[in-house]
Amino acid sequence: MDENTHYNKVEDVVGSHVEDAVTFWAQSINRNKDIMKISCSLSEVCPHANSVFGTLDPKKIYGGLFSEDKCWYRCKVLKIISDVKCLVRYIDYGNTEILKRSDIVEIPLDLQFSSVAKKYRLWGLQIPSGQEVTQFDQGRTFLGSLIFEKEIKMRIKATYQDGTVIAQAEYGSVDIGEEVAKKGFAEKCKLTSSTNISEEKKSDPGPLVLRNLKSPIPLWGHRSNQSAFSRPKGRLSGKLALDLKNENVTGNHMTFPKENLAVGDFNLGSNVSLAKIKQDQKLIEENEKLKTEKEVLLERYTALELKVEQTAQELQQEKATMMDLTKHLESTLKTHVGTRMKNLAAKVELLKEIRRVNISVRFGNDLSNAIQVLEEDCFTTPASLNELELIWAEYSLAQEKIQTCQNMNEGTVLIAKRNEVQQKLYVAVEAFILEVDELPLTKRLKTLQDLSASLEAVYGQAKGTDSEEILQKFYDWKCNKREEFTNVRSETEVSLQHLTAWFQSTLKAFDLSVEESLTEDTIDNIDEILEKTESSVCKELEISLIEQGAADKEIISNTYSQVLQKIRSEERLIASVQSKYKDSVEFKKQITEYLNKSLNVDHLLSIKKTLKSLKARLRWKLVEKNNLEESDDHDEAEIEKIKQEVTQLRSSVFQEIYHEQEEYEKLNSLVQKWFPELPLLHPEIGLLKYMNSGGLLTMSLERDLLDAEPMKELSSKRPLVCSEVDGQIILLKGYSVDVDTEARVIQRAAAYHRAWREAKKESGLLPLMFLFLCKSDPMAYLMVPYYPRANLSAVQASMPLTSQSQRASVNMMVGDLSLLSPELKMGKPASPSSDLYAYGCLLLWLSVQNQEFETNEEGIPKVDQFHLDDNVRSLLCSLIYCRGSVTAEQVVSAECFVLPKETSSPNSEEDTEYSQKKEEEELKVESSD
Repeated sequence: MDENTHYNKVEDVVGSHVEDAVTFWAQSINRNKDIMKISCSLSEVCPHANSVFGTLDPKKIYGGLFSEDKCWYRCKVLKIISDVKCLVRYIDYGNTEILKRSDIVEIPLDLQFSSVAKKYRLWGLQIPSGQEVTQFDQGRTFLGSLIFEKEIKMRIKATYQDGTVIAQAEYGSVDIGEEVAKKGFAEKCKLTSSTNISEEKKSDPGPLVLRNLKSPIPLWGHRSNQSAFSRPKGRLSGKLALDLKNENVTGNHMTFPKENLAVGDFNLGSNVSLAKIKQDQKLIEENEKLKTEKEVLLERYTALELKVEQTAQELQQEKATMMDLTKHLESTLKTHVGTRMKNLAAKVELLKEIRRVNISVRFGNDLSNAIQVLEEDCFTTPASLNELELIWAEYSLAQEKIQTCQNMNEGTVLIAKRNEVQQKLYVAVEAFILEVDELPLTKRLKTLQDLSASLEAVYGQAKGTDSEEILQKFYDWKCNKREEFTNVRSETEVSLQHLTAWFQSTLKAFDLSVEESLTEDTIDNIDEILEKTESSVCKELEISLIEQGAADKEIISNTYSQVLQKIRSEERLIASVQSKYKDSVEFKKQITEYLNKSLNVDHLLSIKKTLKSLKARLRWKLVEKNNLEESDDHDEAEIEKIKQEVTQLRSSVFQEIYHEQEEYEKLNSLVQKWFPELPLLHPEIGLLKYMNSGGLLTMSLERDLLDAEPMKELSSKRPLVCSEVDGQIILLKGYSVDVDTEARVIQRAAAYHRAWREAKKESGLLPLMFLFLCKSDPMAYLMVPYYPRANLSAVQASMPLTSQSQRASVNMMVGDLSLLSPELKMGKPASPSSDLYAYGCLLLWLSVQNQEFETNEEGIPKVDQFHLDDNVRSLLCSLIYCRGSVTAEQVVSAECFVLPKETSSPNSEEDTEYSQKKEEEELKVESSD
C-alpha cells in the first residue's frame, strides 16, 4: 500500500456498487457531466462498431451491452471464460457481468480514459475470517443500504497499489464504518506498522465476492436535485439480494447475471462450508465451460458437413462443365479455320464501311474548318464607329444638360452648344453609314449563324471556358491523333497485303498440275500472318468505333466552347454595328427635318384655347339648367333640350382633351429624342407635369364639369363619385393632397399607369383614364372605369390567368430583389409555386424595408440574416424555400396574419373615444397615401 499524498482529503461521492461489507464502488459527484457525455457517445458509436475478435487486451477499454437494460457502457475484460464468453467489469460503475463476444465492441481513442467509478475500502475494517455466507450477504446488503445512490463523504487515508482507496465514509453525521462494525459484519484491523497511515490487512473474500449486490447503476445526468441521490432500503429476499426492481429509478441498471449468483442458490439455514461452496462453484464453471466447448464443436462439425456437401456439389458441377467444354472444343476445332476466316472477313467488311463514312467529327475536322472560317474573314470594328460613338456620347451629354437645366439664360448657351455637336454628329453619321454600306454584314452574319447551328447540332450546349491556350492544345492533339490514325491505317493495309500475297503464293501447293513443291515454312507462316492481320484490323476498328476517352472529349469540348465564344463575340459585334447603323439611319432621317429648325407649340395652344371656350359654354349651360330646374314654372322640354346641349358640350370637351393628350404625347416624344429644351422654352404648356405623370395628368379637366353622383356604398375609405363619359360609366376616386403630398400622389399613380401601359389587358390590372387636380379644393381625382355589380371572380373567369400572363412570369423588382422564381429564370413555365415565391419575396421586402439582401448562387434571398418574428420567419421559409409543401389557403390562415383578440374595457366611453380617434388617424394616413 502506497502512502497517499492527499491524506485526509475529503471527496463527495455516490455509491454505485457493493462487493462486500467493507468494499464498494462509488462515483465522484463532480463527474456527473462526464457520465452523461460517455453515455451519449457510446449510444452513437457502439451500435455501428465492430465486435471484438482474437485476443482481448485486459488493459484496453471496450464497449459492453448490459443484459438488463440493453444499453452500452465502458468495460474491461477480467477473464476469458470460453471462446464466446468473457467476464467484464463496467469501469464507470464497478459491477461485473459475463458477456458474449458479440456484445463487446471496439470504441474510439477519445473514450479510452480512466474510469469514473473508484473502488473504496472502509478504513480500519476487514471481513472476519470464517464468516458464513449468510452473514456475508447480510453485511453486503447492510452496506448497500447505507451508501447505494447516496451522497457520502470520503476522508482518504491511503491507496492500494491496485487503485483501491482506503477512506473513512460518512453519511451526514453517521460513520458508516462504525455502523458496519457495530452490526458485526466487519472487525477492526490490527496495526502492523508505526507509520502515520494505518495499513489494512487486505482480506480475500474468496468466492463470496461473486455474490455481488444486484444494484441499479444511476445515470447522474438524469437527476434534477440532491434528493435523487438517496433511495429507500430494499428488503431482503430469500436469496439475500436487494429487491430493487420495483423502485422508480431514472438511470440505467446493471446487475450480475445468473452465472455470478450460482453460489447463492442455497437455503439460508444450511451449514455448508465456504470450501464446499468454492468447490461447487468451480465444478459449475468447469461444467459450463465443457458445455460451451461441446456446443462450439457441434457447430464446427455441422459447418464442416455442410461445406463438404457444398464442395461435392461444386465438384459435380465442374465435372459437367468440363465435359460440355470438351465437347464444344471438339466441335469447334473441326470448323476453326473457317470460323476464323469468316470473322476476319466480316471485320474487314465493317472496316470498309467505316472508311467510307466521314469521321471528321472524331478528330475535330469540323472544328478546324470553323477556326479557319473565323480567322480568314474575321469582322473588325469599322474605323468610323469609334469616332461616331465619341461624338454620340458628347451629343447625349449635351442633351442631358439641357434636360436638367432650369435657367433660361444657361439653357440658351447649352442649346447653341448642342446644335454645334449635332452638326458634327450628322457628319460622323454619314461617314459611318457609307462605310457600313460597303461591308458584307448580312452575308457574314449568315455564315456565322450557319456555322454555329451546324456545330451545335453535333456538340450540343457549350461550357463556359475561355483561354487562347485551348486552341493551341487542340492543334497539338489533332496532329498527334492524325499521325496515330495514319500509322494504324498503314499497318492494317500492310498486314492485309501480306495475307493476300500468302494466298497467291499458296495456290501452287493445291494445283496438281504444278510439279514445283513449296517449303513447309510457307504453309506454317499462315498463323502468324492471320494473327497480325486480325490485330491490325481490330486496332483500327477500336480507334474508329470505341468511344473517345475523357481527355479527348475534354479537349474537343473546350475547343468547341472556344470556337462558339468567338462566333458569338463576332455576332454581337455585327449586331452592335447593325444596331448603331439603324440608329444612325433613323437619326439622319429625322434630324434632316428638324436640323436648325425651332419647334412651336401653336397647335397645342390652339387646342387649349378651344377647350377653354368649350368649358366656358358648358359652365353657362350648367348654370342655365340649374336655374330652370329651381324655378317654379320650369319647362320640361326646355330643360331636356339644355341637358342634351350639356351632354354634347361635355362630349366635345373630352374629345378636345383627347386631342390635347395626343399632342402632348407627340411633344413628349420629341423631348425624349431631339428637343429636351421644349419644357424650358415653353413652361406655359405644362409639358413637364404631363411627362412626370407618365401621360396621365391633365390640366384641362375639372370636377364641376362632370355630372357626378356620390357612391356612398363604396366610399368607406375615400370619397367616390360616379359619372358618365362618352357612354362609359366612370368612377372618380378622391385623394386629399397638399403641397407635400401632391407630388407623391402623382408619382405613385404614374408608376401604376406605366405598369398597366406595358402589359395592357394581359396584366388584368384596372386601367387609369385621367388624373386631375381640383382648383377649389385640396383634392386629386383619379378617373377609372366602373364595372357595376361585377366581382373579382367574374372578372377572373372572363380573363383567366395562363402560364404567360401570370404576374409571377413578369420580371418584377422590389428594390434590389427580383420576384422571379429560380425555375422561371431557367426558362420553365410559371406555376402557382412561382406565384408563392413572388409573394414570399414581396412579404420579405415589406418586413425588412430598405435593408440590404444577401442571396445565394441561385439568387434566392437569405431569410436568416434578418431579425424577424418567429411566425413571419416560418411563413417566409415555407414560401421561399419549401413552397411545394404550402398552399394559398395555408398562407392566408398563417399565424402571423391572425389578429389578436381584443379585450373588453370596463369604461365604454373611453373605448368609444379611442375608437373615434383611431379611425380619424387611419383616414388621415389613407388620405395621405
